[in-house]
Amino acid sequence: MAACSSPKVELIVIDEISEPTDQFEDNPFFTQSKLPFEAPDFDQIDEEHFLPAFREGMRMQLQEVEAILANPAEPTFRNTILELEKSGVMLDRVQRVFFNLASAHTNEKIQEIQAEIAPRLAAHSDNIYLNRQLFEQVNTVYERRNRFNLDAESLRLLEETRRNFIRAGAELSDEQQERMRQINERISSLTTEFQEKLLAMTQERSVHVADRSDLRGLSEGRIEAARQRAEERGYDEGYLLTITNTTRQPLLASLENRQVRQRLWEASAYRGIGLDGGIDTRPIALELVELRAERAELLGYSDWATYTIEPQTAGTPERVVEMIDDLVPQVRANTEREADLIRELMREDGIEEDLRAWDWEYYAERVRQSRYEVDEEEVRPYFELERVLQDGVFYTMERLYGITFEERDDLPVYHPDVRVFTVHDEDGSRLGLFYADYFERDSKRGGAWMNSFVVQSRLMNQKPVVVNVLNIPPPAEGDAALISFSNVTTLFHEMGHAVHGLFSNVNYPSLSGTSVPRDFVEFPSTFEEDWAIHPEVISNYAKHYETGEPIPRELLERLIEARQFNQGFDTQEYLAATVIDMEWHRLSSDEIPEDLSDFEQRALESNNLYDDRVPPRYKSPYFAHIFAGGYSANYYSYIWSEVLAADAFAFMRERGGLIRENGDHYRQTILSRGGTRDAMELYLDFRGQEPDVRHLLVRRGLDVEPEESGGDDAADSVSED
Repeated sequence: MAACSSPKVELIVIDEISEPTDQFEDNPFFTQSKLPFEAPDFDQIDEEHFLPAFREGMRMQLQEVEAILANPAEPTFRNTILELEKSGVMLDRVQRVFFNLASAHTNEKIQEIQAEIAPRLAAHSDNIYLNRQLFEQVNTVYERRNRFNLDAESLRLLEETRRNFIRAGAELSDEQQERMRQINERISSLTTEFQEKLLAMTQERSVHVADRSDLRGLSEGRIEAARQRAEERGYDEGYLLTITNTTRQPLLASLENRQVRQRLWEASAYRGIGLDGGIDTRPIALELVELRAERAELLGYSDWATYTIEPQTAGTPERVVEMIDDLVPQVRANTEREADLIRELMREDGIEEDLRAWDWEYYAERVRQSRYEVDEEEVRPYFELERVLQDGVFYTMERLYGITFEERDDLPVYHPDVRVFTVHDEDGSRLGLFYADYFERDSKRGGAWMNSFVVQSRLMNQKPVVVNVLNIPPPAEGDAALISFSNVTTLFHEMGHAVHGLFSNVNYPSLSGTSVPRDFVEFPSTFEEDWAIHPEVISNYAKHYETGEPIPRELLERLIEARQFNQGFDTQEYLAATVIDMEWHRLSSDEIPEDLSDFEQRALESNNLYDDRVPPRYKSPYFAHIFAGGYSANYYSYIWSEVLAADAFAFMRERGGLIRENGDHYRQTILSRGGTRDAMELYLDFRGQEPDVRHLLVRRGLDVEPEESGGDDAADSVSED
């Protein structure tokens, strides 16, 4: 179906949306955008337009579904499945704009609308997917599918539509369906509340530093940015260090003052637990876990993880746990080798205390500098954002796929930082639009992601309009935007998602672009990361922002080699978060603990991943992926997809590397196909064989001692949406 929330008709039809609204006849969502590619007209969109558009969009989709049911003709693919797929166009239009704004540029009004509309959307979805008459009609078409002479993509759509109904609860009893509705509505409200609290916590847990000398180690640009941030937040003096979404904070690598490092780390790691009367998200997380477990049990599954992973490429939680168990021994061995090197430097500094979590990043950076003679501040001038984008990311896309990006200033945007590009294919035809929103701000949640304002489909005669959102610290006013190499790889990562949407060439919107299993969707994005250090690519963009001189070859070699140091830590903190996600979602509804922190510790200990020096990448009180996003019981997807990405990149290297033949083959077999076939079948078409996990170990430097690693096979740690 076209709408993100998808159909469901019957019991709960909210009075406010049961009749057409005559409000806001000039509401831009009520008609198709006249802008190129149906891009959102942000100059015309006001907050007051959202609720009427949501209400009317839901009313119209229910009306469309009712028309399907009222059709006296025998159910067919055309009059049932295709009509469902075409329903909800207006609702889809408003949802895609609203929910990107709710993440990328929110405010109190948008948050109020989100809190109100989230449970209504859940009820609307149930009104379609829990409709017995509608499911019977869909099931009839499925049972008679051989009569309709369907092509492969149409058969796939039919199968996916039927499965979605069943997994939503279409076969449950009336009593069970009523409880399912209650659960869905409550889950929707809780995830919205969790997301809002996450944004509030980034401000609540900021660290104010009064004395400039306590910021030793930070560059002048970062210090000035901290001063400006303090001024923006209303401080009369001093500097404000803001936190990102992960436990580990980027500034920890540079701050010399151990006490300030500890304050910053604790501000991050202890958020969401109600300290000093602050925000407490623990009750939300516990209730979500319990509701999800109950929902899975209603549908006949033992737990939420089993239910959620069933349609993924992994198939079962047991396969995920097996992967984690296989990785842990080697990862922990690497982590201990890294810890030994860090402790040596701490002793040289006269610190006899134990290595703590807030020491790790600072001394890991010192190890890089001493062993590989790489200083982040020495490297950063060679990564100026605009050059990385134009001569790195866009250059790679042209070399691989023949596409070009033409910036335009005639289309409205939702924030002055946002840029828009028309994407042209090699023959000059226009593929779609690409929006870039790169700088962090208080109105944006943490992390990085790709969204679609419009998805490609031949059925709806639509071309894609996609957006990449990052959280790069903005430079001080007047300074160049010099970025970390981690942000460089994130730019490449998110462009991988973008081209997955831009290259989509399918009939049906439900199967378009990134509409693939969670543990496959991160494969194309992670795959693109490795081009960031491909010799031809990095030599094209890694140039000094003032002189234009290329990064010295010897420095570049040291940088690539140094990046494989600390991969034990990087992988262990990721696996720790993955285990927390899996353990929460393998509980039954009567096994939910009262103490969240105690459960986390026991989960890590039982998986041999408890280490207070290496905390989880996310702790439950701020684990947005699983409590505010769509990755519950699916956080493993990043490393699962990385197995494919590492194998695919090795395959590309074997076939000549950065050449159009490789890019065209990958585009044809993976990027253009969306969800029209089983994901692993697509991979086998591309690769010709099953992926080899060895390439993941090489990519992360886990197959060798740190001093033996290096080379241009290196890649950054998991880059997350």
